[in-house]
Amino acid sequence: MSPESVTPGSARSAAELNDKIRALWRRAGGSLSAQERVEYELLVVEWATAIRGEVIEAA
Repeated sequence: MSPESVTPGSARSAAELNDKIRALWRRAGGSLSAQERVEYELLVVEWATAIRGEVIEAA
């Protein structure tokens, strides 16, 4: 996953992103390569944005 593949305002839900994060850790066996670390960091940022959006919608 490259930085260009993450779109601001992504339509992916926090739950979907959480599943992707968990799958990445499972595939990596608990130790991320440099490329996997980049993917993980991008997913976490996107997940945090999705969570914020869901909290704002709930308010």
